[in-house]
Amino acid sequence: MLRLLFLGALALLLGGCTSYGKVENAPRPVADDTPGYSIRTFQEKWSTDPNSLMLAFSGGGTRAAALAYGVLKELRDTRVPGSLSNERLLDEIHSISSVSGGSFTAAYYGLYGDRIFEDYEQVFLRTDVQGALIRRLLNPFSWFSTSGRTEMAVDYYTKTIFKGATFGDMLRLDGPMVLINASDLASGVRFSFIQEYFDLLCSDLSSFSVARAVAASSAVPVLFNPVVVENYPDCGSKAQVWLQKVRESVREEPALVLAVDGLESYSDNHQRRYIHLVDGGISDNLGLRAHYEIVELNGGMAKFTEKLQRRPPRRLILISVNAATDPQSTMDQTTEQPSIPAAINAMSDVQLRHYSADTIALVEKSLKRWAAEISTPAQPVEPYFILLDFNGIQEPEPRKFLNQVPTGFSLTDEQADTLIAAGGELLRNHPEFRRLIADLAVDASLRHQRATGGQGLLDMPGAAVD
Repeated sequence: MLRLLFLGALALLLGGCTSYGKVENAPRPVADDTPGYSIRTFQEKWSTDPNSLMLAFSGGGTRAAALAYGVLKELRDTRVPGSLSNERLLDEIHSISSVSGGSFTAAYYGLYGDRIFEDYEQVFLRTDVQGALIRRLLNPFSWFSTSGRTEMAVDYYTKTIFKGATFGDMLRLDGPMVLINASDLASGVRFSFIQEYFDLLCSDLSSFSVARAVAASSAVPVLFNPVVVENYPDCGSKAQVWLQKVRESVREEPALVLAVDGLESYSDNHQRRYIHLVDGGISDNLGLRAHYEIVELNGGMAKFTEKLQRRPPRRLILISVNAATDPQSTMDQTTEQPSIPAAINAMSDVQLRHYSADTIALVEKSLKRWAAEISTPAQPVEPYFILLDFNGIQEPEPRKFLNQVPTGFSLTDEQADTLIAAGGELLRNHPEFRRLIADLAVDASLRHQRATGGQGLLDMPGAAVD
């Protein structure tokens, strides 16, 4: 925290040196209708899957990245009961929505797939990224640069983590769609790095740097400058026409109306020629609202499923990986007035917790409603909302240890080990996850009975579900 405060103070000290955002998003050719890195591209993969598995990775620096990585490892090691080729639950993931620290893990997995389990710990989780960025900032040659502090981070992420990869490189149809989320600083709207959002800017996402998107998603204001993207003149995109239709359908939902207002504002590319993107945690620190807004802005789950031309899945599964901490405060143990940083942290933490609690309640309720919308008497759809946070750690000492891991870009080996193990433990022991595995096993047993006319898998020795 002292290092972060020092960075903030130094940033303010150097604030008199005007810096300019580096624009690196290319215009989209007029009438170009290729889907690119978009929902349309991934819809074919989802068309017949019996399960719709969505993940959401929260903010929280490397702490969040490590916890999310632990969840991915557990999904890798969990086999789908009764699958013919012993598929992993990891391969069932349709989409990952992420903000801030969670975006590093989501983007790395989106780019490299299983390679994440070979080198990600060394490349990012166990590397002192924070120290490397501070050393760059303290380099006198960088003090009066007009490119800003974020460009130093983008350069570092590009060279050491993402190796110059673009969203064109991340278009792996054997992997999930990754929604890296930032916040539009001027409008407050959530902004996702997918082609549907870039269509609103008449811009092409395929050549855009993954490192730059992750930098935007984790660009804490003051500490880092916004990532700037250009809003190009009208390219004949149908996106704005679609938004006008959406406005009518969401008029009774104030939060969705605000989202539409923000997205429609991109049509005024004279007033909003350059969009300044910062930490996605400002608009949603859980990464859950991307899933919610995409479904609701498409008219609900029934209409969204119809647009995707997919068969309704048997199960809607949403796993939320929340790395938020609740460290013990000492403020109330003395009459001493809290410092300005302590007061600011306390106020922001309260707002963040309340907004996150509202988001969790909204999404959990919506998931049940979505399942009901696409259920039929012949085929009911079952929802599973799996919320993972440090409250799920049963032992008090490990829980206290995890709640004291600071938000930054550096972990000790002990912190990294504990967080990775916690991700697996939280998922493995969650009641809804255990229900999911048991239900998958029952389905497998019934399929086996129908196919053989004999014993089900659950009737065989050693096949009982715990």
